[in-house]
Amino acid sequence: MKWIEVKIKTTTEAIEAVSNILYDVGVGGVVIEDPNDPIFKEKDAGDWDYVDESLLQNVLEGAIVKGYLPESEDLIDKIEWIRQSVEMIPQYNLDKGLGEVTTTEVYEEDWANAWKKYYKPKKIGGKIVVKPTWESYTPQEEEIIVELDPGMAFGTGTHETTMMCVQNLEKYVTADSLVFDIGCGSGILSIVAAKLGAKKVVGIDLDEVAVKVSKKNVEDNHVVGQVEIKRGNLLDTLHEQADIVVANIIADIIVILAEDIRKFLKRDSIFIASGIILDKIDEVTAALNKNRLEILQIETLGEWAAIVSKPEGDQKNE
Repeated sequence: MKWIEVKIKTTTEAIEAVSNILYDVGVGGVVIEDPNDPIFKEKDAGDWDYVDESLLQNVLEGAIVKGYLPESEDLIDKIEWIRQSVEMIPQYNLDKGLGEVTTTEVYEEDWANAWKKYYKPKKIGGKIVVKPTWESYTPQEEEIIVELDPGMAFGTGTHETTMMCVQNLEKYVTADSLVFDIGCGSGILSIVAAKLGAKKVVGIDLDEVAVKVSKKNVEDNHVVGQVEIKRGNLLDTLHEQADIVVANIIADIIVILAEDIRKFLKRDSIFIASGIILDKIDEVTAALNKNRLEILQIETLGEWAAIVSKPEGDQKNE
């Protein structure tokens, strides 16, 4: 089968917006090449042997987001809509960077094999190791393995935003935890919470493809009994309170989410919010404080931040 690869040159902060544009026209998933991702920052030369050298050229150009569309009668219209939508990104106070949109014909078999050479097992927390399903890996000591086969919905779990969420889940998840994963994407954070021992995890996402991919990854990791994946939004889908809510999305959505998140938090609950570019930290913290959420910690990694908060006046879980 022949696909059309749509490549957009952008910035780290606009990756989520560009990805959403591609999802809106029906791509099955996206490939993200981000020079600010930890995979490009490793100091150990041994970590570079699986990185395609062509990817390193992106350091000077910014991030690249690729989506794949099947050939169709309305393909030209879709590509033009993508171009127009990318041009509108600055209206949302995001730097679109070059904003260049290009297309290339790609045969599915060639694409499917090309990217696997630089997707290898990666430790992204104190215990959590993410590995592709086709790779062999022997866990060390207390390491916990999360199996991911991103397929067309590419995502290795090594992005800073994911890493900070994982590290906080390691800190707060207990055997009695009910965890909500808002905007679950590939399901990685839902799976991590379950493998850390959470009693129940509910992952929700508006995107049908994300829900499908999440369910498959949940099955591959044998946590079906602990994890439930739903399609929808927080307000309409969930009707109980969690011990931990994790949202690895974008700052603007977290600001909106802050208005209602207390409805889903118990008195001693923890809210982990990530996907926040550094320039948006003050805006997010102001929204959390306005809605009576006390900031416990602000972490930064690369160009990104994660903010941990709890309902005001309650005691922090230890």
